[in-house]
Amino acid sequence: MSHRHYLFSLRLGHALRESLAEGYNRTKFSKDLLAGITVGIIAIPLAMALAIASGVAPQYGLYTAIIAGFVIALTGGARYSISGPTAAFVVILYPVALKYGVSGLLMATVLSGVILMIMAVMRLGRLIEYIPESVTLGFTGGIAVVIATLQVKDFFGLPVASLPEHYVEKIAVLTTSLPQLGWPSVLVASVTFSVMLWWPYLKTAIPAHLPALVIGTLLALGLSQFGFELDTIGSRFSYTNLDGSSGSGIPPYLPYFDWPWLRPGPAGELLGFSWQLVKDLLAAAFAMAMLGAIESLLCAVVLDGMSGRRHSANSELLGQGIGNIITPFFGGITATAALARSAANFKAGAVSPISAMVHSLVLLLGLVLFASLLSYLPMAALAALLVMVAWNMSEAAKALHLLKTAPRSDILVFLSCFSLTVLLDMVIAITVGILLAAVLFVKEIAEMTKVTDISGHKKLVDKPLPAGWKVLKINGPLFFAAADRIFAEIAVLTVQCRGIVLYMDGVTVLDAGGLAALDKLIGKSAKNHTELIIADLQFQPLRSLARAGVKPLPGVLRFYPSLKAALEALAANSESATGLANN
Repeated sequence: MSHRHYLFSLRLGHALRESLAEGYNRTKFSKDLLAGITVGIIAIPLAMALAIASGVAPQYGLYTAIIAGFVIALTGGARYSISGPTAAFVVILYPVALKYGVSGLLMATVLSGVILMIMAVMRLGRLIEYIPESVTLGFTGGIAVVIATLQVKDFFGLPVASLPEHYVEKIAVLTTSLPQLGWPSVLVASVTFSVMLWWPYLKTAIPAHLPALVIGTLLALGLSQFGFELDTIGSRFSYTNLDGSSGSGIPPYLPYFDWPWLRPGPAGELLGFSWQLVKDLLAAAFAMAMLGAIESLLCAVVLDGMSGRRHSANSELLGQGIGNIITPFFGGITATAALARSAANFKAGAVSPISAMVHSLVLLLGLVLFASLLSYLPMAALAALLVMVAWNMSEAAKALHLLKTAPRSDILVFLSCFSLTVLLDMVIAITVGILLAAVLFVKEIAEMTKVTDISGHKKLVDKPLPAGWKVLKINGPLFFAAADRIFAEIAVLTVQCRGIVLYMDGVTVLDAGGLAALDKLIGKSAKNHTELIIADLQFQPLRSLARAGVKPLPGVLRFYPSLKAALEALAANSESATGLANN
């Protein structure tokens, strides 16, 4: 079996089936149980905070982590991945939630799941190899800036009801509101953030954001005793009970089945189902699917490096697709693999996807048993948590290293992706970044193709050349971006020379553009009565010439298997011509 088999395989529940086939026992289950409980506790505040940042109520984040986390672990192809809401999606989900409400967001999520499944069936999981690091660093850095910007309102307690859609307008609104900041919010957010910064130095197994949120919540409760009220989950969010009464904070109920289009719209109304709405949501759904694929597969690649195992890329896309189709029917938003939670899962001792399923059950218990306590979490503390999440996902150290050491082309791609993600749209940023990287790569490869006059090279040209003849060596691929330049340089010499030997052992590729340029050179040579000899063709260029029907032309074009054979034939012809002249 090929060592790259994992890039092409597609099997439902690949990771779980592989884990069970290796032999699953009580010891392994104990490890999965402990890891699942650990990462489940970690995920509770993150799921809520990311849902709020995405423009929906916090319970939708919990629903996502519960349903998607379980379903994707059951059906996917990555053994250690933990799926749920992630920070990367905020820049896509927030505008959709703002315009279409929860209903539109859930419908777009279903569509994204369908796209992910199509990608899996088409075996597109391997394409993650073709996304340059400058692109991923650029758009993740841009996303981090956008997420951090969205937290400014709650971090500083600004009296801003909602933020506009475009980034420049957001900055304008936040800047004009800064003089009205609320110092209690700044204090709680700053203390929460400081605890997260300094907690790792204690070197405990407890993740930094848990004690930070506890301390931030206690501080907020203390301030409220002195009349300084802060915005909390309980004060900002409300829900309607089955009997028609309303409650504050998070509903302590299990996720329930409902059609996505029957959930609340942007103003609380029902959007209903229509094909026009589906068309309107397709662009957002495509963006969700692309980012979900990139995030989940990058996460799996990182975990492969940590564990020494291999994920099945297409099986993971299939699982992500199934999860994103099922989850919205239970109120969950878009999900993908979360690197921080997945790494915590592996470090906690997980051995199979069962740990991710346990993590979902822990979240379910947390929702039912502790919903009232979660309502006390201050929005300022959650904003501080998301600022830290944004900082971690920005990978600032890697980005700075790239800016200092990478070639100019990579820096240009990085800056383009970064700025376009912040100012316009992540899909535009990724598309432009990949296209720009491809164009710059083609340019660099084309510049590597050179033509050199080796007529005086005694080791390669060991026989005297007839008068008016040159030997030129071509190194590099002769494709559309390089062939015109190379053959145009050679065409200039046809005016001055009786004949030219093209030594092409260094030419690995000859494409349609190269064939067209060669055809022009042959025509120019015939016009100038200059003979061309092509020597030492490699397999691909030889096959291309054969397919194109290029054949020797008396007095214009000849082929020889090696430079030595070409030079010997040229010397023999020269001697023959000299002998005839003497006679």
